Amino acid sequence: MYKSIIRPLLFKFDPEKVHHFTFSMIKTMHAIPGMKSVFKSIYQVNDKRLEREVFGLKFKNPVGLAAGLDKDAKIYNELDAFGFGFIEIGTITPKPQDGNPKKRLFRLKEDSGIINRMGFNNGGIELAVERLKQNKGVLIGGNIGKNKITPNEEAVNDYILCFDALFPYVDYFVVNVSSPNTPNLRALQDKEPLTELLSTLQNKNLQQPKQKPILLKIAPDLTNDQLLDIIDIVNDTKIAGVIATNTTISREGLQSVNKVETGGLSGKPLKNRSTEVIRFLSEKSNKSFPVIGVGGIHSAADALEKLDAGADLVQIYTGFIYEGPALIKEINQAILKRK
Repeated sequence: MYKSIIRPLLFKFDPEKVHHFTFSMIKTMHAIPGMKSVFKSIYQVNDKRLEREVFGLKFKNPVGLAAGLDKDAKIYNELDAFGFGFIEIGTITPKPQDGNPKKRLFRLKEDSGIINRMGFNNGGIELAVERLKQNKGVLIGGNIGKNKITPNEEAVNDYILCFDALFPYVDYFVVNVSSPNTPNLRALQDKEPLTELLSTLQNKNLQQPKQKPILLKIAPDLTNDQLLDIIDIVNDTKIAGVIATNTTISREGLQSVNKVETGGLSGKPLKNRSTEVIRFLSEKSNKSFPVIGVGGIHSAADALEKLDAGADLVQIYTGFIYEGPALIKEINQAILKRK
């Protein structure tokens, strides 16, 4: 029903407007007594064999929602009913910001992809914290970034502000230095500034009575030498792991007229490269740290491919938009069939 009726209807309208409309509809439907139970009965797969313990956290299943969809922690409680094992909110910055000028979100229907140049549009850390106080048992990742106006030399201060404010309300952190939509942000992926940033956050983490896992989200456009640097940095700073990967700036092999738009590309065109990065990190590090695999998962087979390449958990975003919420159930059922 989603792909035959709902998606064609939604895809007739501007993607950013549809995003806000869909949020409103999900919120409204869940407010109807009994509807959350209906969604759970349709989409959730509850089986102990799906449970995973990764970086000290217990996940009810290995399929999560990637950052970017619920930037401001508005509907994570409602999205949980679709069967996700965990939900990542953000990217959140210390201060509210509007992001880049519209139009900034583009569907590539022929390629089953999306290009976005949103630019970390969000309501700021304080608003997110107030919403996270309403958490009803959802395992939450907090994806943090810097404000656009903050120069790279002072970026660490923005990450510290987000880290401190979110610490009581999230289960793990994701340091986002790999979005292509904030000027010069990706320069923070260079070895020296990245080591300094992660070391600073990890030192703050170690001062807490109970530490929270810190992960690094990396771009798929890194070279093998840069990926080897990432392995060294993760091992040196002793952060918990890596999310591979963010969106790509590559436009190789695209068919859609929207391929000329600037921004980060997600969806099917990213599938092979993200899997390559996962496999490279897993093999070259001798599985010395966990990897969350994300990028181009549009089917259960795509998710299994990521897991086989070395991912410990997977996340979806664009696949959720193109394939609908049934995708989560399909992945979990495919994992169980292997047991």
